[in-house]
Amino acid sequence: MTVTPSPPRPHLPGPSTDGAGSRPDASMDVLLQIIRQPVDPDYAVVAARGEHSSRRHWLLAVVALAVGVLFAVAAVQTTRSAPALQSERRELIQRVQNAEAQQDELRARVTALTAENATLRDAALSGDATSRQLERRIDSLEPTVGAVAVKGPGLQITVDDAVDPTGAPEAAADRVLDLDLQILANGLWQAGAEAVAINGHRLSSLTAIRSAGEAITVDYRSLTRPYQVEAIGDRRTMPAAFAESPAGRWWHDLQQNRGMRYELADAAELTLPADPGLTLRWAKAAS
Repeated sequence: MTVTPSPPRPHLPGPSTDGAGSRPDASMDVLLQIIRQPVDPDYAVVAARGEHSSRRHWLLAVVALAVGVLFAVAAVQTTRSAPALQSERRELIQRVQNAEAQQDELRARVTALTAENATLRDAALSGDATSRQLERRIDSLEPTVGAVAVKGPGLQITVDDAVDPTGAPEAAADRVLDLDLQILANGLWQAGAEAVAINGHRLSSLTAIRSAGEAITVDYRSLTRPYQVEAIGDRRTMPAAFAESPAGRWWHDLQQNRGMRYELADAAELTLPADPGLTLRWAKAAS
């Protein structure tokens, strides 16, 4: 019996050996991930940061708005209170000016009464030689103590606070103090001055040079800058004597190291008024 061989079977492709262990539906996972998470995670992180920054910006905007409202309220209150402050300031200035005017009137009356007393005294002391000798002694002492006005040559010294190039005052240490004027006046006496005045106010042994707040007073009368100090005496010897005195060195140091104004000039003739603050404190009847 003859067996006829069957035709060879065609070769069927077997399972692929590439990507061993992978599922046939593995490509579906990528699609599912794209559907479930369409945005890249890095973009989500950046978006979260932007949202946090936006919140912070809103918070800063709210704080800035609150601060602006506070400043606006303060400005409105200041504007409303400004007229009242200006009115009070004008009232205080007016009161000071009235007090100074009244003081000037009293000083003028004191000067007139002093002259009247001098006339009466001269009439009372003109009877005998002893009285006339006493009168001459009084006349010689009055210019020294500041009881009468004096006239003669001397020095004129101008001092003032230090200033910067813009014209603004410097620190408090570079301002003229009451101590500086006291040293200046004492130095002039030491240099041989016979009479001294500051801004027209005659100095005597009873004169007080003090500070009242930021102002300097002479006999409780406020002075204004610049300070003009006048001294009657020998113009030939006083400048050198003052420059060599401790007061001269003091002011030279203030001028060189502090930048304060200090100018000294000769004066052919000065007129210094009497000190109206002098009063009779002790007297004894002539025997």
